[in-house]
Amino acid sequence: MSAIHAMILAAGLLGLLAIFAAIFAVRIGTPLLLAFIGLGMLAGEDGLGGIPFDDFQIGYMVGSLALVVILFEGGLSLRRSDLRPALLPAVILATLGVAISCAVFAGVLVFFFTVPWLSALLLGAAVAPTDAAAVSVLLRVSTIKLPKRVVALLELESGLNDPMSVFLTIAIVEIVTHRAAMTPSHAVTMFVREMGGGALLGLAGGEGLRWLLRNMKLPPSVLPVLALSAALLLFGAAQSLEASGFLAVYLAGGVIAVRPHPEAEPVKQFFQALGWLAQIALFLMLGLLVTPHDLMQLLGPALIAALVLIFLARPLAVAFCLLPFGWTLRETGFVAWAGLRGGVPIYLAMIPVLANQGSGERLFGSVFVIVVASVALQGWTIRPLAKWLKLSVG
Repeated sequence: MSAIHAMILAAGLLGLLAIFAAIFAVRIGTPLLLAFIGLGMLAGEDGLGGIPFDDFQIGYMVGSLALVVILFEGGLSLRRSDLRPALLPAVILATLGVAISCAVFAGVLVFFFTVPWLSALLLGAAVAPTDAAAVSVLLRVSTIKLPKRVVALLELESGLNDPMSVFLTIAIVEIVTHRAAMTPSHAVTMFVREMGGGALLGLAGGEGLRWLLRNMKLPPSVLPVLALSAALLLFGAAQSLEASGFLAVYLAGGVIAVRPHPEAEPVKQFFQALGWLAQIALFLMLGLLVTPHDLMQLLGPALIAALVLIFLARPLAVAFCLLPFGWTLRETGFVAWAGLRGGVPIYLAMIPVLANQGSGERLFGSVFVIVVASVALQGWTIRPLAKWLKLSVG
């Protein structure tokens, strides 16, 4: 019992410290995710807190729950007016763009740094997607007003690109562990089930939840509980059917957002607060999960990989996907730079560890370094870049 009480005490203390760290980070212009991750590392095994935590199964569960909340809240934040100019480019960038980014990233590591193909592809699949939490926090706390279609594209892409990365990660892990079973037809079946199943379940689930919110005549205080339960049920059902639970919950939130009604307002307000709690919990947990002294030997190669991703793979993918739609070079450059990595790549890097792949923990550490480098470099420079590109509209 005393150990449980100590855990509750630690959770409350870390939560309060995260809020104070967020306030301080905003004042000095530091990306919030760095503050949360840094606090988790400070509380961890090598830090002042000395809390030992290396349970990847618990980490995967906490990450799943947090991402359900974050993505559902991201869907609830969609606006109908943003969909027309940004939806098709966002879908292409979230699918083809992720694949291009992964392929370019892996190709550079293979041909210039002699990294094995499968290892390079697995690392590329994990770090290819932008992160909904990172992008959302960046856009919300930034004082720069950006063109609406740029903001809409970044938000849509970050909410839609997780399924493609999950598919690539799982497919590559299956090739590593059961190469004979991963035939082209099996890969196509996996892709259709992951993307198509997630989309169908998300749209149907969103409509069902919308009907319940409008017709059950529940007290406003109960409606958020209904929505949270439905989002968890939808995610669990989709994952059990081997479809994308992340795509399902994001689209379900989007269905409610683009067809507004009074009963949805308490749900949106509740998830705005719960979304912050989920982000704090996710990044504190990720900071606790990593052991800093184990990262030292990975630091140099991982930083080089981060530069390849930030300056080559991501810009090429964005240019290929956006320029044919008439997006300007300034908009394309900003979208490429504003695609921050965050909790999703680190979460995906847990999959090889849980699959008992030999190099899984090394991959996890490399992804962690790449994410921190992305948030630090891109997050700290996003405001001056927007001003330099003259994209600020206010």
